[in-house]
Amino acid sequence: MVKSTLIYRYDALPLCGSVDDNNDPSLMDQKKKCKILISRITPNSEPQATIESGQYNIHYLIDNSIIYLSICDKSYPRKLAFSYLSEISHEFWNSHGQEALSNSARPFGFSSFDNFLGKTKKIYQDQRAQSNLDKLNNDLADVKKVMTKNIEDLLYRGDSLDKMSDLSSSLRNDSIKYRKHAQKINFDALLRQYAPIVGCGLFFVFLVWYMFLR
Repeated sequence: MVKSTLIYRYDALPLCGSVDDNNDPSLMDQKKKCKILISRITPNSEPQATIESGQYNIHYLIDNSIIYLSICDKSYPRKLAFSYLSEISHEFWNSHGQEALSNSARPFGFSSFDNFLGKTKKIYQDQRAQSNLDKLNNDLADVKKVMTKNIEDLLYRGDSLDKMSDLSSSLRNDSIKYRKHAQKINFDALLRQYAPIVGCGLFFVFLVWYMFLR
């Protein structure tokens, strides 16, 4: 299930957060990691990614210079998590987007959005919503393309989120290269399969033309 939701600006200013169980030490630890994660995000970072952190996954989505994070149980479907973040980002931007990016914005100055977070969180707690996900989110990016990274690599070994972006670009380029290569192999296979038949057919047509129609 979705355990917590956080909304930050690129400059690490906290804008809003869901009302959670502050007596859960494991959840509080994940929130601390989220704060460190926010500091590692740059304009070159992958726009959406999943960070594995013990029994949880931290999913984030960057949209219009605002970072949306959700802390979920590891068993919670990633596609559902990103659908949740997409809905949150759309509503927050329409309601508070320009104000949130202004210089007058203050830490947690958009607490009125907590109500929407709570209502939406309850809807997405029911994993049966997965069955309706495709109908509701046809434009959602395929989560197979979402990069996954371990929290220890990011926080303790010095890896950056920008490296994920570079890796993602490399994977996309390799995918295009392999797809073109596969298309060429398929075309060559078709040529080998049908070229003799086409050649015989053309020879037969030429023979008929030469003998009877010339």
